[in-house]
Amino acid sequence: MVKEHDFIAIGGGSGGFNAARVARQYSDNVAIVDGATELGGLCILRGCMPSKTLIYSAEVLHLAQKGKAFGLDIPEARVDMERLHQRKLDTIKEFTDYRVESMQSGKYHLYRNFAKFIDEDTIELDNGDRLKGKHFIIATGSCISKPPIPGIDDPDIWTSDDVLDLATLPESIIVLGGGVVACELAQFLHRVGVKTIQIQRSPHILKDQAPDVSEVVETALRDEGLTLYTGTKLQSIARVNDEFEITFEHKGEERPCSAKQVVNALGRSPATDKLSLEKAGIELKPNGQIVTDAYQRTTNSRVYAAGDCAGPFEIVHTAVLQGEIAAYHAFGIDKKPLNYDHMLDVVFTDPQVARVGLTEARLKEKGIDFIAAEYPFDDHGKSILMEAKYGFVRVFAEKPTGRILGAEIVSKDAGELIHALSVAVSNNLTAESLLRTHWYHPTLSEILSYPLEDIVDELAEEAN
Repeated sequence: MVKEHDFIAIGGGSGGFNAARVARQYSDNVAIVDGATELGGLCILRGCMPSKTLIYSAEVLHLAQKGKAFGLDIPEARVDMERLHQRKLDTIKEFTDYRVESMQSGKYHLYRNFAKFIDEDTIELDNGDRLKGKHFIIATGSCISKPPIPGIDDPDIWTSDDVLDLATLPESIIVLGGGVVACELAQFLHRVGVKTIQIQRSPHILKDQAPDVSEVVETALRDEGLTLYTGTKLQSIARVNDEFEITFEHKGEERPCSAKQVVNALGRSPATDKLSLEKAGIELKPNGQIVTDAYQRTTNSRVYAAGDCAGPFEIVHTAVLQGEIAAYHAFGIDKKPLNYDHMLDVVFTDPQVARVGLTEARLKEKGIDFIAAEYPFDDHGKSILMEAKYGFVRVFAEKPTGRILGAEIVSKDAGELIHALSVAVSNNLTAESLLRTHWYHPTLSEILSYPLEDIVDELAEEAN
C-alpha cells in the first residue's frame, strides 16, 4: 500500500521541520521522515547549541583565569568536565524536547525511517513502505568528510560529535582543519586545559574570510598559547604506541607532531548519497550539493531542497528561511526568495568574526564603486576597559549614495554587534541615516559610528 501526502519533509532538522511547519498552515496532510536515532537535527543535537554552550563556559573560565588583568584575585579557576557536560545536556534537552513534542503533536505524520526515491514522486522507507507526495523537501544536512589522507579512516579518530560529547578530557589533541568548526573547537579545548595543536592546510584559518580578519584570530589563538600551523600539506596519520603521529609539510620541511587524540575537522559533505536522487531526476552540483533555483526547487519541480545539502551557505538561519520559502512556493504563496547579497554569518571564536552583505572581493567582482572605512578596537574605550583589544570593524558603502553594502567585524561579541549593520544592509540604509541613530557611550556598539562618520565625510569631500 502507498500512502499519499501533500508535503513530505525528508529530514527533521532546521530546514525540514520549518518547511513542514509552514506547509501545515495550508494542509493537514504533511509528513516528516527522519530515521536518525534522536530527533532534533544537527544544530540542536551536534552543532550550534552544544558547541556554543561549551564555548561560552570556556570563555567564562578564560576570563576568570585572567583575573589579574581586571584587578581581581581569583586563586584557581579550572573546568569540571562532568558538570560542564551535564550543563550542555540540560541545555540542549530544552530544545530537543520542544522539537520532538512539536513533531509528535499529531499535526504531522511522523515516520521514523530513512528514505530513498524510487521515482519522481515516490519514496521508499527503509521498512519497505512507500510514500507518494505532491511536494517534497530534502533537508538531510551534511556529514563529516574524509579527505584522501593515509590513516584518516582510523576508527579512533574523533569528529566534532565526539568533542561535543566529552565528559573527560584527553591530555593532548591535534585538530585537523581551519574552518569554523575546527577553530571554535580548538580554542575550546585549549581553554579547558588540553594541550592543543591545530593544523590548517590553507595559508590562513577561516579561509573564506578576508585575510586580515583571519590574521586577527590567528594572533589571538597563538597569544593564548595554542600551537597553530597554517600553510601545511598533510601527509599521513599513524598510531605510534599510545599516541597519534601526524606528518605534514610546513615551510618546505617535513614535520611530525603527536598527541593522545586527533580530531578530523576537515569539512563536511552533503548527506545525499543514499537518497537515489537520480531516480527522481534531481541533479547535483560538482560539490555534491543539490541544484536549486531561487525558490529552492530542484530539477524535479515537485521536489525542493534546503540547508547544508543544498547550500550555498551551511548556516542554520539560512536553512530555516530556505525551508520556509520552499513550503510557501509549493502551496502557491508568493514570497520573495532569499537575497544572498544580504547574507549574515558569525564565527564563535574569541575574538568572534561576523560578516554581512557583500565582501570587498564580491564588490569588485560586481564592478560596484564603493568606499571602505574601518576602525580598530584597541583604540576604543569600552573594548579597552574590557581587555578586548583584538580586531576592527570595517564597513563598505556604495558611491555616491553611501548605502551600506556590507561589513566585517572581528572583535569581542562581533556576532551581537553585526546585527545593527545587518539591518542597514537588508533595508538599504545609508551611512548618513545610521548616524542619525543615537550611539550610547561607552558601548562596544558605539564603535560602528566611527567608520560611518569617515564614509560620510569622504563622500562629502568627493561631492565638493
